[in-house]
Amino acid sequence: MVRSLRRARRDGSPFRADMADLGKTGTWEAQSEAKVPAPPGIAARLRLTEGDLCVRTDYEFLAEGKPVQLSTSWEPLSITGGTIIVLPEGGPHAGRGVVERMALIGVEVSRAVEQPEPGEASAREAQMLGIPRGALVTRIERTYYSEDGRPVETADIVVPAARAEIVYELEISPGD
Repeated sequence: MVRSLRRARRDGSPFRADMADLGKTGTWEAQSEAKVPAPPGIAARLRLTEGDLCVRTDYEFLAEGKPVQLSTSWEPLSITGGTIIVLPEGGPHAGRGVVERMALIGVEVSRAVEQPEPGEASAREAQMLGIPRGALVTRIERTYYSEDGRPVETADIVVPAARAEIVYELEISPGD
């Protein structure tokens, strides 16, 4: 699992590209729900008022048909509502990453902030990932920001620690 904004800018799904680099077929199942009120923590991360409407998408990412990652993504309806990308997994741009989808509506994503944290799998996570309850996982709280600093998407990602190596790629500018 390579965490790099540059890699996310490749055409199509960053997950599918990462799996292809490993010689695996990456797919996912997703379910979106529109007009979901932002709960307090999500509202804070997206700089919204609690209860502002979002699109929430639950993902189960698969490698060779086996679950390897879970994610719940939140996008403010105030950004995507009424556009062709309102549903991340619907329409002609389904399956594209956040960076590419947002660019289609004139929103340039310039950075992502990720906060990884170790944890234990809940009963639901364990069942979905096919791991024992309480198994070690890495939880990643990710938020994408546009060039003007506005949060455009936030997600809670869960990766089984025993099945994944997480690598962060950081670009260094001259003078940093």
